[in-house]
Amino acid sequence: MKRVLLIEDEKNMARFIELELRHESFFVAVADEGRTGLDLALKEEWDLILLDLMLPEMDGMEVCRKIRERKKTPIIMLTARDSVDDRVSGLDSGADDYIPKPFAIEELLARMRVVFRRQEEQTDALRAKLVFRELTVDLEARTVAKGGQSLELTKREYDLLVMFMKNINRVLPRDVLLDTVWGYESAVETNVVDVYVRYLRNKIDAPEERSYIQSVRGIGYVMRK
Repeated sequence: MKRVLLIEDEKNMARFIELELRHESFFVAVADEGRTGLDLALKEEWDLILLDLMLPEMDGMEVCRKIRERKKTPIIMLTARDSVDDRVSGLDSGADDYIPKPFAIEELLARMRVVFRRQEEQTDALRAKLVFRELTVDLEARTVAKGGQSLELTKREYDLLVMFMKNINRVLPRDVLLDTVWGYESAVETNVVDVYVRYLRNKIDAPEERSYIQSVRGIGYVMRK
């Protein structure tokens, strides 16, 4: 269930939006003035904030700016002021979208879906990359870089590195690495893992720096923070 914070001082408007969103299976919390809304926005985690522009105690622009100083929570501004300057100011203060009042609830829901979809796309993009210290693995492009410099790895070396980087701080036994990287039907011995770990270290480690891959005697290997 997605969590929505509604910061709106018009009681009828707030109640209408709250009931409609609850009907759509959102969890909704309501704040009726700026400072209270800001406190809730910063203290708790939200999937979306609906923020009125004209609020008592602290206006929506200021609330938006203060949220943006500490969080990236998506914000849609709701306001009766619909001039181009107001829209620009709202977006410049950090809002993700701006919807003028009065609006149909269907339009608000559509705008919310766009924001959630954008969030999911950004999350998917982040998931497509693994990062540890100076190493970056792009899973879609199957490329590896260290400090921005491209590294050439064989398929086995790449698969081994991905296994380690998906399991940071988890000790991986040799037999698990062998089964995952070489396959259950592979006829090779577990000592081949040691050979390829050495190959991989030669490519990703620099002289006098702590090795990316640590040995765990009698068990296997680990990438440890």
